Amino acid sequence: MIDTAAPSDKTSSFGFRDVDAKEKVQLVRGVFDSVASSYDLMNDLMSGGVHRLWKDAASAKLNPRPGETILDVAGGTGDMARRYAKMARAAQARRGGEDASVIVLDYNAEMIMAGVHKGGEPEMQWTVGDAMALPLPDASVDAYSISFGIRNVADIPQALREARRVLKPSGRFLCLEFSRPTASAIRKAYDAWSFHAIPRIGGWVAGDRDSYQYLVESIRRFPDQTTFKGMIETAGFSRVTVTNLSGGVAAIHHGWAI
Repeated sequence: MIDTAAPSDKTSSFGFRDVDAKEKVQLVRGVFDSVASSYDLMNDLMSGGVHRLWKDAASAKLNPRPGETILDVAGGTGDMARRYAKMARAAQARRGGEDASVIVLDYNAEMIMAGVHKGGEPEMQWTVGDAMALPLPDASVDAYSISFGIRNVADIPQALREARRVLKPSGRFLCLEFSRPTASAIRKAYDAWSFHAIPRIGGWVAGDRDSYQYLVESIRRFPDQTTFKGMIETAGFSRVTVTNLSGGVAAIHHGWAI
């Protein structure tokens, strides 16, 4: 999860509602404060565990390497960062090199605390920070990733510009996010499942139906694969590719800071 401050004259989507961008910051923070302790369990229940396969595919696409600094934005409880750390360490064992550094950054302190409690890897660092104003110098990281978090920011183009700013020349950008199923049958089945089942599961397991109602609405409001690819290119990335997962229920967008 992550969100950030934004100019007061901008609006942003909060589920199916359009709200002041600054209001969205507080609303999203409230959602993730509420679900932090049950977030990982809910991900398993909502996806039948398939989110783990999506994350494995995204990690392989990023291809962490020894000695790299990897920034995992909206890092939450550290699922992606743990994968990156282990993969970089395995590559280090094969071919040598320096230790990698994996920075887990999230706007929500409750999510970071849940991740710290869960435990990390030696390469991991935890910090609370803002996707819209990353606390890092220009051209300071080798790879940037954001997984299931970009749709929660108040100003997606600004978050993408910040990603481009902190990446070194030839740095890699990766975004894993829910997307638009490519077949109408899959789209109808997924909509039926997400809108009817997920909020109910959230109510039963997490005691918070409303937060999970927001999450499924935010997925439907997120740009489709082609539109989001264009936004990434506008932010200054080159060779942007899209990899659909589970028929487009999720997608990996990957690009280069060239």
